[in-house]
Amino acid sequence: MKYAIKIHKISTVDELPDAWNVPDYKQLLIRFDLPDTESSDILELQELLFMAIAEFEPNEAAAILLDYKLSEFLSKGQIDQLSHEMLSDRISEEYPKIELHKNLFLINQLLYKAYNGKFLNTEATIIEFDITALGNSDKNITKEIALKSFVKNLDSHNIIIRLFGDQLNAIEAFKEANDIIWDLQKEENSYKIITSDYWMGKTEFLAGEFEANIVFFDQQ
Repeated sequence: MKYAIKIHKISTVDELPDAWNVPDYKQLLIRFDLPDTESSDILELQELLFMAIAEFEPNEAAAILLDYKLSEFLSKGQIDQLSHEMLSDRISEEYPKIELHKNLFLINQLLYKAYNGKFLNTEATIIEFDITALGNSDKNITKEIALKSFVKNLDSHNIIIRLFGDQLNAIEAFKEANDIIWDLQKEENSYKIITSDYWMGKTEFLAGEFEANIVFFDQQ
């Protein structure tokens, strides 16, 4: 299949819009021993949460956030281990379960801001673009289509190219694409991708416009 892509904007950010909402902050305030908060102002709730978090040791705060966000995926032992590792490692980039990377990023960045940089900073990449299916190519743009297309426009040292050669060349199914791309949003005729800077950094893109020939794994 063949696609034509035009990139409008690539942004590097250290937080995602709407990552945490009012119910999240209120639940977290309860967990950080500051219940009965009547405010519904999201900025005020965030400030209250940062103040509450500051009363805890960093690893204790990390464990509370990990439990809140990922308790159905991680055991208590794993949460305890990660809560310590997050202080010295970029867990949202290094953890072997790629499907947890987005939530680990959200947790890490909340802690990074609450503790004024005590946790390592991590970043996300937001790409705004147009994509056009050429010929008889599938017009239903999926995360796999978008990712395989963008990889054709990345520096050869990119980590996706190095780690997922068989998947990119359709020797294996590319199930990981759904987790490498955190969000794929359609906005009228344009699209937006959100992923980790670890996977696709702004400086790795080669051209603003390009065409990509991609192939898919045949299960038969």
